[in-house]
Amino acid sequence: MGITQVPQVIFKTRVRDESIGGDNPYRWQDVTTDDLFKAKKVVLFALPGAFTPTCSSTHLPGYEAKYQQLIDQGVDDVICLSVNDAFTMFQWAKALGIQQVKMLPDGNAEFSKLMGMLVKKENLGFGNRSWRYSMFVNDSKIEKAFVEPGMSDNCAEDPFTCSDVDTMLAYLRSA
Repeated sequence: MGITQVPQVIFKTRVRDESIGGDNPYRWQDVTTDDLFKAKKVVLFALPGAFTPTCSSTHLPGYEAKYQQLIDQGVDDVICLSVNDAFTMFQWAKALGIQQVKMLPDGNAEFSKLMGMLVKKENLGFGNRSWRYSMFVNDSKIEKAFVEPGMSDNCAEDPFTCSDVDTMLAYLRSA
């Protein structure tokens, strides 16, 4: 990852709005990169897809379980990003009981592409997805990134060695 600042994009998200009523009290809300990162310390981790094995069993649950430890290190927000739509990210969080980690849909893969982290996963029928990584962002500047090894299109493996919550916590404690 050669960039030093998060790219400027607009994320298409859905937020709860009780004024709408009914079974689906949500509305579309555009969220900018500045909304997420400006004047904040943020841990963002990106993964290939909602409801996929490693992402669902370890990656996202690990960050949720140790959310408070991250906050105790001065982090303002913890964000999970995936190249999925807002509806899928919502249902995935609901299925896993995610309460604290913010779910960020990169539905058009714009952020992932500008980060240089977009890969083809056509060998799995996924199309284009984010490579697995985590990063610590301070006021929109990327201070540290942990990118899984072997980044390539249609990679036969899904490495999960350094973008986990424990690696991030160790970095934050030593910084």
